[in-house]
Amino acid sequence: MFKLKAKLIDMETGGTAVVTVFEEFAKANDLHMMERVLVQFDSKQLVAVLDTSEKMIGPGEIGIFEDVWRKLAIKEGDTVEITPIGKPESTKYIRKKMDHEELDDNEIKQIVKDIVDEKLTDVELVAFVSASYMAGLNLAETASLTKAIVDTGGKLNLKKKPILDKHSVGGVPGNRVTMVIVPIIASLGLTIPKTSSRAITSPAGTADTMEVLADVSFSIDELTEIVKKTNGCIVWGGAINLAAADDKLIRVRNPLSLDPEGMMLASIMAKKLAVGATHIVFDLPIGEEAKLQTLGEARHLEREFIRLGEMFKLNIKTVVTDGNEPIGFGVGPLLEARDVLWLLKKDKRGPADLRSKATMLTGSLLELCGKAKEGTGQAIAEKQIENGQALKKMLEIIEAQGGDPKVNPDSLQPGQYTLDYKAERTGRITKLSNAAITKIARASGAPADQESGVYLHKKFNNNVKEGEKIFTVYSKSERNIDRVVKLIQELNPIVIT
Repeated sequence: MFKLKAKLIDMETGGTAVVTVFEEFAKANDLHMMERVLVQFDSKQLVAVLDTSEKMIGPGEIGIFEDVWRKLAIKEGDTVEITPIGKPESTKYIRKKMDHEELDDNEIKQIVKDIVDEKLTDVELVAFVSASYMAGLNLAETASLTKAIVDTGGKLNLKKKPILDKHSVGGVPGNRVTMVIVPIIASLGLTIPKTSSRAITSPAGTADTMEVLADVSFSIDELTEIVKKTNGCIVWGGAINLAAADDKLIRVRNPLSLDPEGMMLASIMAKKLAVGATHIVFDLPIGEEAKLQTLGEARHLEREFIRLGEMFKLNIKTVVTDGNEPIGFGVGPLLEARDVLWLLKKDKRGPADLRSKATMLTGSLLELCGKAKEGTGQAIAEKQIENGQALKKMLEIIEAQGGDPKVNPDSLQPGQYTLDYKAERTGRITKLSNAAITKIARASGAPADQESGVYLHKKFNNNVKEGEKIFTVYSKSERNIDRVVKLIQELNPIVIT
């Protein structure tokens, strides 16, 4: 054990906890970079990875990064104790998976526990993700990973059934069906606590879009009260610490663009189990530029969802949908929120395709939980929009989440800098590229800038005249508009024949 004076470093590592010691001190005491140490201050402790430096700190000091000193409540000059410790047991199991061997329930449980306890370095997390990608996870391993993720995170206990949920595999811009499904379901007296994600590679996640209208970050206790009051919610799952291990795995998966199927299935199912879901509809969009490109891929994923759901006694239905073009007109947080409100208000500017898809998925969910006879669910969902109950419920949810229940969609104004993309010829739109629209919307500033994005005036198969506007790009930054001009020239987002 070594006692050193804390020198606070006003930087976060953003991942595994790190502390830094003077390089000569490390050599003299046989301490090595990337070695694990137990950091103790008063009665608090955590495991960190050791780094060394000759410039940031001096002899007798230990550099404490912001994420560590906040957790341990350390102040400048405090005496901190560090003790070298060995590698966690789970590193053996990660190596076992790298050798293409099957992991048992206890081994996976230990890996997940060490992830949550922050005992594994990012290098080891990447090794686990990579091994799962190359060797694969079978159904038993996937189920074990699902259970371990649920057991090591927070849980929502509403003490009632059924609890409904919906998940989309993704890959389609503007697909804000969740923000229509939740108020319809909740207006019918059914419970739907929807935890959603923020955008990673898209112009907006559901949480980003809902944040235009209300807060999305709540504790489990706060979330419980919101759902008890309104029957539903639309919140950011990352703020609630549900499935905490999964958030850490996602953080290392995304830069590598690795999405091992078993890990992806466990990730999705764990989040559903964490909110107590009993009935789930999965939206599987297929299209040339969607995550699922063929019906065969969708059917394979459908079988895996159903098999895994059966192991946890969940009622599951999958729906294959068209993922060949954006859903709705707006692509970007504010523009998508405006689409949703226009739709619920029955404004003629509300997107018909978003309404059709949302009510169809809502109908499937109503039929799955026995609240509608087969073939009648969509009509019930449509009625809730027509009679104004879905809008009323949405405004209740917005208010319960700290937003303005009198919000007017016309007051949601996009960025001041604009660019109109116009038809170069008269004809019919035979291609509207999801990938191109996504890149253009992100280049405009979405999702970081809520007011930025793309508004589609025309869709796939629409007829256009030369010079007619097809889409408008909005941004808060003139520089971003300049970037978009260059990007459009490279991407050729629209084909007219």
